[in-house]
Amino acid sequence: MKSIRLGKGLMTLIVASFMGSTASAGMLQSVGKGEGQVNIVAWPGYIERGTTDKAFDWVTGFEKSSGCKVNVKTAGTSDEMVALMNEGGFDLVTASGDASLRLIAGKRVQEINTSLVANWSEVDDRLKNAEWHTVGGKHYGTPYQWGSNVLMYNTDTFKTAPTSWNVVFEEMQLPDGKSNKGRVQAFDGPIYIADAALYLMSAKPELGIKDPYELNEDQFKAALDLLRIQRKVVSRYWHDAFVQIDDFTNEGVVASSSWPFQVNIMQGEKKPIASTIPKEGATGWADTTMMHTDAANPNCAYKWMNHSLTAKVQGDLAAWFGSVPANLDACKGNALLGDGGCAKNGLGDFDRISFWRTPVSKCNTQGTCVPYYRWVTSYIAVLGGR
Repeated sequence: MKSIRLGKGLMTLIVASFMGSTASAGMLQSVGKGEGQVNIVAWPGYIERGTTDKAFDWVTGFEKSSGCKVNVKTAGTSDEMVALMNEGGFDLVTASGDASLRLIAGKRVQEINTSLVANWSEVDDRLKNAEWHTVGGKHYGTPYQWGSNVLMYNTDTFKTAPTSWNVVFEEMQLPDGKSNKGRVQAFDGPIYIADAALYLMSAKPELGIKDPYELNEDQFKAALDLLRIQRKVVSRYWHDAFVQIDDFTNEGVVASSSWPFQVNIMQGEKKPIASTIPKEGATGWADTTMMHTDAANPNCAYKWMNHSLTAKVQGDLAAWFGSVPANLDACKGNALLGDGGCAKNGLGDFDRISFWRTPVSKCNTQGTCVPYYRWVTSYIAVLGGR
């Protein structure tokens, strides 16, 4: 796996934040009767109750067996998830690596008693102690799903899959003889700077980028310069999956970074859509179900975490979202996913993915790196044409 190491500065910050902390003092020691509800912040498509497609429902059965009503607030970016958890009022969040460490350092999530999660033993060993939810030997969440930010493209425009991310970064003529200007999109989030850096690792090796989340000033400037070039060709910076689906369906968009979720939906509707991971590799996400420090419904939260790791839920979700299960037992015998589903969704791409994580100033690949707050302000400036 690439790009999952913690910078020493962030590790120090996180460890220090827990010294003397009382956050873990309230960790549940047994799961009792549910409180009647659980409130979850989740990515779109992550928690389905059959309203879009009756075959995909891992909520209704849980509500009946547990007595815990599931309330979901969807969020389109990691920054939105962090903001919602900072506000409070939620029990759980399905956080990606660029949010999970911020939530841990900010004491917004609590240590999980994995002995109370019976299905913990079924979690992929590559994820059990992943550094985006494990600090000082303590787990601050349960793995949920993982996958890559794919290059989604229109097969009428591209008769063969694009081999490089350059089709969304630089103005060019596409295979249909038309310019890509106004026909491509980019992700609406500061972490997308890493996508530009990943492309530059191959396109401009002289920059010396070894990790797309660890950029010195010159490397960071090069990534921003590329994003300013990109701004001249993108039609929209997307974060709403369903808006992107509409743009590909009705607005003439033909290529963009995307999630397998959008690809699956449009392929299910027989749209001319496919996806690929280009030669440069891809950024990606390994998401963790994390519990708020002040969760009002901890018993229902634990019940949901255990339910979310069952092979049936994991397989159904992977089939729906196009992701890879945290419980690999889901890869066999699931009617919706099929025995080839995990391979199709990228099980073999684990080592090609640079998983999202929060950039910090003290990094591993070089002396000093540009911290995340600068990524935020700089990306806002790029979107504003500066």
